[in-house]
Amino acid sequence: MRRTPASACDRARCLLSGKIFPGRPSVGSWISHALGTENFGTRCWMARRLVEAGVRFVQVLVPVKFGGAPWDHHEKIKPGLEQIRPLVDRPTAGLIRDLKMRGLLDTTIVLWTGEFGRLPISQKGDGRDHNRNAFSLLLAGGGFKSGYVHGRTDEFGYKAIDARVSCPDLPATILHQLGLDHDRLKYLHHGREESLTDSPTTHARVVQELLS
Repeated sequence: MRRTPASACDRARCLLSGKIFPGRPSVGSWISHALGTENFGTRCWMARRLVEAGVRFVQVLVPVKFGGAPWDHHEKIKPGLEQIRPLVDRPTAGLIRDLKMRGLLDTTIVLWTGEFGRLPISQKGDGRDHNRNAFSLLLAGGGFKSGYVHGRTDEFGYKAIDARVSCPDLPATILHQLGLDHDRLKYLHHGREESLTDSPTTHARVVQELLS
């Protein structure tokens, strides 16, 4: 049965108002220490509870008090990172640890990423502009290698030069770990079969080197 937006909202409302969130972790507990009690830590705790409840896709956003693009430091990058980084580092690590301790990490993919990197040269004196040629992300669980660093940039951090993973390669690999063939997952768009990776044009591939 196809779900309507209204039915999806009703389902979400039931999840949020039920026994999934019985209250925040108590101060001083292991989980409150691992995730912290700030905005992002609470969201990571809620994300784990949703995963336990069988929710298939959970997105955790950074604290709303920083606005819609808190990492987009076209200026004042140093104070900006010093402000937001401490709020997300510990909860991120704590979420992965929490999932692992509960036996959920092997069947859960944790993807921590933005949509691009930052240039290694300054913008407006104290900021950085977008860099589409190189950026880093974190993948954990779901059959991905742990403790592994893949690829490298040039000495300036401007461009990926070794073991490059393209943007289409990433969804191809994640879909593979979800049991889906990115070349066979298609939909009709203006009379043409489209796919998420468009591999005939992008040459997207499953990056086996990332998999355990």
